[in-house]
Amino acid sequence: MKELLEFLGLLAVIQGVMGLVHEFTDWKWGLVQKVGFLDGAELYASVALLVLGAALFAAAESRKPG
Repeated sequence: MKELLEFLGLLAVIQGVMGLVHEFTDWKWGLVQKVGFLDGAELYASVALLVLGAALFAAAESRKPG
């Protein structure tokens, strides 16, 4: 379970960073800008993904090994 939380946290952080890169450089990276209902809120969604990733890493650290 710990490995799954770490993997999901890594995916969330990567997508959050890619969304921020897209917002500030206009490179076409990540999935955040491709989700239709997030039009105009991509920056907030990217920051939320970074926070979610940090929370998943914290949850993974609090789990017992095994």
